[in-house]
Amino acid sequence: MLRFTFKETATEEEREHVLAAMRRTASVDSVSFSTVGQNLGDPDGFTHAYCVGITDLPALRRYMHDPVHLAGDPQIMPHLARIAIGPDLSDDMTPTLAGDILALHEEKAALYPEWAAEFGPLLAT
Repeated sequence: MLRFTFKETATEEEREHVLAAMRRTASVDSVSFSTVGQNLGDPDGFTHAYCVGITDLPALRRYMHDPVHLAGDPQIMPHLARIAIGPDLSDDMTPTLAGDILALHEEKAALYPEWAAEFGPLLAT
């Protein structure tokens, strides 16, 4: 789950382009289901959300390094003001799952430092 807010300077055309890029990313083989659209009732002020269902950690690794995903991020991130990224929920009750997912994000950041530099400042604290 990714919740986000567009920059105030993002035009309607740019917003539609971002949502289209997110939908392309959400359609890669490692994703079981997805939705992209408005975020309803968020007390933190996030206006939009991106949610993908991914079956397991190997599928998540494939998703994170999929060429479609890697190509989409540079089209998306410049238009976002801030983001909050999950994991927010899982039916996998493994106690270490959140840490395992974080390790995959850290692995990606180490492999793609330019991605990490652009992504990091957007994270909501």
